[in-house]
Amino acid sequence: MSRASILVTGGAGYIGSHTVLQLRAQGEQVVVLDDLSTGFRQAVLDTPLVVGKVGDRDLVRETLRVHAVDTVLHFAAHTIVPESVSNPLKYYGNNTCSTRTLLECCVESDVRNFVFSSTAAVYGIPPEEFAAESSPTAPINAYGTSKLMSEWMLRDVAAASSLRYVALRYFNVAGSDSGGRIGQATRKATLLVKVACEAAVGKRPHVSIYGTDYATPDGTGIRDYIHVEDLASAHLDALTYLRRGGNPVVLNVGYGHGYSVREVLQSVERVAGHRLNIREEPRRPGDPPSLVARADRIRSELGWRPRLDNLDTIVATALNWEQRLAREPW
Repeated sequence: MSRASILVTGGAGYIGSHTVLQLRAQGEQVVVLDDLSTGFRQAVLDTPLVVGKVGDRDLVRETLRVHAVDTVLHFAAHTIVPESVSNPLKYYGNNTCSTRTLLECCVESDVRNFVFSSTAAVYGIPPEEFAAESSPTAPINAYGTSKLMSEWMLRDVAAASSLRYVALRYFNVAGSDSGGRIGQATRKATLLVKVACEAAVGKRPHVSIYGTDYATPDGTGIRDYIHVEDLASAHLDALTYLRRGGNPVVLNVGYGHGYSVREVLQSVERVAGHRLNIREEPRRPGDPPSLVARADRIRSELGWRPRLDNLDTIVATALNWEQRLAREPW
């Protein structure tokens, strides 16, 4: 093939598919690798899809070769925090060991640019409400630890090879494609906005608040919620940065302000136009009380400019998608 491609692992999943959509809109040549354990064929639209696991060394090598890949965007991972507490080896196996295999194949194939989907969970419980890239990394669950270990591998591989990378530490992603083409269709989803919107359209009998006794203004956890389209655009900005010769960097992706669980549920009720059936439950293991981004560096380093920094806007796109799924299930 005469033109280099971008490999997007986990590109049939929630965040990956939105990023693929934006890459294709910019005329990039993209191939998706996804085992479809949580992703959906429909989400990639007409993008070439290779079905398989990131930890399958032979499959990854062949995909990199056949598609002449010079850039990898790595999303594929398990992401459920409570599950990572109860089944840590599942997370170290998939998130860390498979990333090691992927990196080995990338070095062998002379892949130059690598954008990694990391997480704010690497910070654990920050000493302050806000977490900056310079904040101590002290994850309190296997999910965060598995991602931090992958960041360490990236750092060391970049020091020993020509691979350059951007690691993006996500805060809480929410919302769906503004055009209503794709969205989060994960079975048994745990992300708050998704769960609340499912309750709003009648897919769930209720929505639970896990913990009402945190040291926050209303007793519920506070998070920095970022629209999935703004998060996807950060990956395109990271790619532009690397193509221009940018040095390896780790950056937060968030809006820099947070909303409590109660505030999110109030937004869903406001946008949906009716009340939710809300239950109060005990805290879940592995959940910090508050986690909000210091996200100045991504603006200065990558020139990232979010467009959808409004809670009701985030909720409206998520609710629109749930209404579509209620009519046309995936």
